[in-house]
Amino acid sequence: MTTPSLLILPGDGIGPEVMTEVRKIIDWMGAKRGLAFDVSEDLVGGAAYDAHGTPLHDDTMAKAQAVDAVLLGAVGGPKYDVLDFSVKPERGLLRLRKEMDLFSNLRPAQCFDALADFSSLKKDVVAGLDIMIVRELTSGVYFGEPRGVFDEGGERVGVNTQRYTASEIERVARSAFDLAMKRDKKLCSMEKANVMESGILWRDVVTEVARDYPEVALSHMYADNGAMQLVRWPKQFDVIVTDNLFGDILSDCAAMLTGSLGMLPSASLGAPMTNGCPKALYEPVHGSAPDIAGEGKANPIACILSFAMALRYSFDLGAEAARVERAVEKVLADGARTADLMGPEGGVPVSTSGMGDAVVAALDASL
Repeated sequence: MTTPSLLILPGDGIGPEVMTEVRKIIDWMGAKRGLAFDVSEDLVGGAAYDAHGTPLHDDTMAKAQAVDAVLLGAVGGPKYDVLDFSVKPERGLLRLRKEMDLFSNLRPAQCFDALADFSSLKKDVVAGLDIMIVRELTSGVYFGEPRGVFDEGGERVGVNTQRYTASEIERVARSAFDLAMKRDKKLCSMEKANVMESGILWRDVVTEVARDYPEVALSHMYADNGAMQLVRWPKQFDVIVTDNLFGDILSDCAAMLTGSLGMLPSASLGAPMTNGCPKALYEPVHGSAPDIAGEGKANPIACILSFAMALRYSFDLGAEAARVERAVEKVLADGARTADLMGPEGGVPVSTSGMGDAVVAALDASL
């Protein structure tokens, strides 16, 4: 049996710190569960630019295409703000998504019971929240042509084009319906069909795909209303599917319902490979947080939970993914808190490495 392969790209800022804690979980899996992974590591983002003058070297891109899954930390930082747009750290991440054809971005928003008071919303609104936003990731306004800043009649004009084909919409819709079938069989599609032709096509195609999933209850909602409903009563949703731009906005909105971006993982999935699992990149939702890099304050849970998503979606190890998720839940219930989780009720302050060690101890206790 072939050993599953994983490419780690720690990136910039707190990326290397949180990835160190994921390494502890990977090592634990090998030592305690007999689950070995072929792990390699490379550079992305600002770190790659510093070494190679590009945010993603071609050799690294080739490695990403060859492995079963990629786990990325974070990219970017103020020192790179002066760079040309074409070589900014974020372009490395966008290239990975585009060339790996990772069209389906899964962004879970789960509120752990121990952190229900951390949300800016009332506890009864968010307690027990568990929703999944499926965002189309490789098309739409972020990639459409024409684009750029032009001179037009003596005035500068910025242009970005929202463009979708029916096939691009269909494949992400099927991804969302498949996910809904494994959850509560409820899917809400969000767009702006009232003012955008791309939204009309989006609604039409999603409705057509729904015919193949008669068990799933499909609803449609304008994206602006969706944003309002997410902060009014988020538990009305289970799975949400939406386009690239609205997905970017709505998933960040949903993320803060849980109280901290440091808690939230994500998965970007593509078409199935020969082993039946999709090409995939996993990353925490949080950014590189350069202001706290190297200080041991970063919360590694989002990156740890991103690895748990890799266990589930890339390595078909759902039971082990659930084991990691339960360990995180136990650690939080026991009161361990990194700086971002220290609220009025206090808790046991821990460093980045302390949180990683606590999760490993909880995994030991699960045996």
